[in-house]
Amino acid sequence: MSDRFSSPQVRDLGEQGLLERLQRFCPADVVGDDAAVIPGPELGQALVVTTDVLVDGVHFSDRTTSPQDAGWRAVAANLSDLAAMGASPLGITVGLGITGDVAVSWVLALYQGISDCLKQYNTTIVGGDICRSPVISLSITAFGQVSPNRTIKRTAAKVGDAIVVTGIHGASRAGLELLLNPELGKNLTVAERSLLILAHQRPRPRLDVLPILWNILVDASSCLRVAGMDSSDGLADAVLQLCRASGVGATIERSLIPLPPVLNQLASSEQVWDWVLYGGEDFELVLCLPSEPAEALVEQLGESAAVIGYIAPGNEVWLRDSTGVYGDEVLTLSRGFQHF
Repeated sequence: MSDRFSSPQVRDLGEQGLLERLQRFCPADVVGDDAAVIPGPELGQALVVTTDVLVDGVHFSDRTTSPQDAGWRAVAANLSDLAAMGASPLGITVGLGITGDVAVSWVLALYQGISDCLKQYNTTIVGGDICRSPVISLSITAFGQVSPNRTIKRTAAKVGDAIVVTGIHGASRAGLELLLNPELGKNLTVAERSLLILAHQRPRPRLDVLPILWNILVDASSCLRVAGMDSSDGLADAVLQLCRASGVGATIERSLIPLPPVLNQLASSEQVWDWVLYGGEDFELVLCLPSEPAEALVEQLGESAAVIGYIAPGNEVWLRDSTGVYGDEVLTLSRGFQHF
């Protein structure tokens, strides 16, 4: 019988080290992105599958998240993974682990939040399971479909590609801080405060970007090669993971990264940039594609999207500042959130 507590332990490997070992059990051409793509014969579409597990006290709590918001966030996380693959959603299954003393009203409110988010994207719950658990956990598997030639992969970035980010970064982390520390942000307006909290509690997966992206690439007679992933684990994490998967480096310009201007009223500049780069849970897209269609995409998405840098030779991701206020630095995965 194996000893579950023998060395090395999970905390010794860390999240990325553990994932690397577990991925050896999977086909190399299926794992490694935000979701798995399984080729299918129907109408030339491939099936896209992704799963996220959320645990009470780790991903949500009564202190910061109502059951409705917990349900919404769980769905948004999965649909964001589909968007990162270029896929449109088909449905989800829900696995819920709960203690026996959880109020039925709490469970119903959780599912109401799930349903509210799904309705925004014409998607439904198609199955699931409920079991007894010592801690509340929510596991959602989302199913989507994508044309094989429109699949967004982390491995497709090429030297010279522009790096496009959608939306703003740091808002979700700032919203969490406001929920955890109500005394913060007293100088913010009600609208400013609500915007940051809503970014944390009700994120919106960027499925809306996909038809705009494909229209631009088709109109430009461009190849449909796009590398990308979502920024759920942080903007720095997304760029680093893309570069590692594609075997390239990158240079990012700090002054080009869109961020909420009110963040400077909440924390020091150093703290703000930590939220922007490593805070996570903004659920925006980070895409790498040729410069001309990248600029066209930003123009159509509006001021909250931007080209923040370019893919470069090598294997390092440099954050530079043309204004000279900050020194150049090499980004690293070690500063982002890790489960172990």
